[in-house]
Amino acid sequence: MILKSDAIAKLLVEGESAEDPLVITPSPSLEELKDSGSASVDLRLGTWFVTLRQPRMTHLAPEQRAAEYKLTKATYIRFGSEYYLHPNCFVLGATLEWIRLPGKLAGYVTAKSSWGRFGLIIATATGVHPGFSGCLTLELTNVGELPIAIKPGMTLCQLFLHRVEESEDQKLKNSRFAGRRKPHLGRIEMDGLAIKLSKAYGTLGP
Repeated sequence: MILKSDAIAKLLVEGESAEDPLVITPSPSLEELKDSGSASVDLRLGTWFVTLRQPRMTHLAPEQRAAEYKLTKATYIRFGSEYYLHPNCFVLGATLEWIRLPGKLAGYVTAKSSWGRFGLIIATATGVHPGFSGCLTLELTNVGELPIAIKPGMTLCQLFLHRVEESEDQKLKNSRFAGRRKPHLGRIEMDGLAIKLSKAYGTLGP
């Protein structure tokens, strides 16, 4: 069940004394959130951006083991300044808000439709797991024909929250992204089956 804005506002108020709270900071205006009648919380763009160092690589591979700082370049854009995202370019951003989800909630992030009409695409339905804490990484792409000027502090996306079914074991594994405040490239891991198939194919051939 997706939570409406008044229910989200109530959880944020309770968070000050709750054992397992929902936290969003900077906090949205609770009165505006209650009165909006929506089913989401608007999130703003932060000040850090990460791009790939294209001249340093010929391709990206799932098993890439190079240190992230060798693959990416981080740029800080202060409030009041602009970041120009050029056509057919991709950049990682992060939310201004630091978020903590309790064990009973999960969420997903979608773009504000108004930005899509300008050609700015944000990763669709990015999942946020129970127990997550940190700033959310946003995958931004300009599919339009003109550069788009984006500013830190702008409302860029929205977070939908829903309750998750409780289990007997409520212990949550710490996310490898927990606590991060800057955009993060992350790593794609090959699972056990993919590794076995790769080895078998390499041994037997097509």
